[in-house]
Amino acid sequence: MLQNSQVARGESPIAVIGAGIAGAWQALTFARAGHQVTLHERSGTEMLDATSHWAGGMLAPWCEAEVSEPVVSRLGIRALDLWRQALPDAQFNGSLVVAHARDRADYDRFAKMTSGHTRLDAAALAELEPSLDGRYRDALFYPDEGHVEPRRALPQLHAQIEALGGTIKFNSEQHPEDLPGTVIDCRGIFARDRQPALRGVKGEIILIETDEVQLSRPVRLMHPRWPLYVIPRANHCFMLGATSIEAEDNGVSVRSALELLGAAYAVHPAFAEARILEIGSGLRPAFPDNLPRIVIDGDRIEVNGLYRHGFLLAPALAELTLAYVARGEIDNEVMQCA
Repeated sequence: MLQNSQVARGESPIAVIGAGIAGAWQALTFARAGHQVTLHERSGTEMLDATSHWAGGMLAPWCEAEVSEPVVSRLGIRALDLWRQALPDAQFNGSLVVAHARDRADYDRFAKMTSGHTRLDAAALAELEPSLDGRYRDALFYPDEGHVEPRRALPQLHAQIEALGGTIKFNSEQHPEDLPGTVIDCRGIFARDRQPALRGVKGEIILIETDEVQLSRPVRLMHPRWPLYVIPRANHCFMLGATSIEAEDNGVSVRSALELLGAAYAVHPAFAEARILEIGSGLRPAFPDNLPRIVIDGDRIEVNGLYRHGFLLAPALAELTLAYVARGEIDNEVMQCA
């Protein structure tokens, strides 16, 4: 898969633009390798406008195989080990896929299109997730998948970068041409000045709170148009998500809100009494084929197009970028030379 490039890379300082999940992993990976790293972020420390702020944080390479190319699963499986190394307390309790009787055809199709799962009957499901006792006759269990809470994980990655001697500059909007040395561009949708094929795919989420339901892992509920998921977070909170809308506004539609809330109620009726804490959306950067790219243009390296797989793919893409800079290695499925 990897071939040697004829281009010898230097040991110049590394500048990374964009402190979201893609840029944070690039900066951390290069800092670990001993490079002098500066990470620039256009927004403030809370990063409320960043796509990562609105992400689900699911690390589910086997589930994603249902709609993604094999390269996503390949990189995603590798990324699981990198996440475990970076955040030893990350949740790797697996994930579940369930369906009501009317959506059995979609459920069976999902099972055929994915691997790495075992089938649980109702009793085994109830033992794994007591809150789902009596709700479903069976489930698909993906034991090796995990999830992180983006708003907790990202600051932890930033702290590790600084602990390794890296510098993070917030409220520092930069363009690749304005910085010396090797520059890694992780601006997402804002990089359309260099990648006009990028588009924004809106993902909408609702954050709710209740102590009447306990879940230890994400639960995907099959839906006529797309799987909807419920992701447990700290302090009795749950994130509802999975809408992928070809639109570039920041609003949340009434239809999406109703479907997300309806999905939560369908997973467990007790969610009807949950308190809504937050509703919001983020724009995921995507190329026409929905696959990530690392574009090499001299000392400018562009990492973009992570689509709905940002948290899943970011560690593995950073590893590939470092391999190129350090040893000239090229991954032909992901990398392009301008």
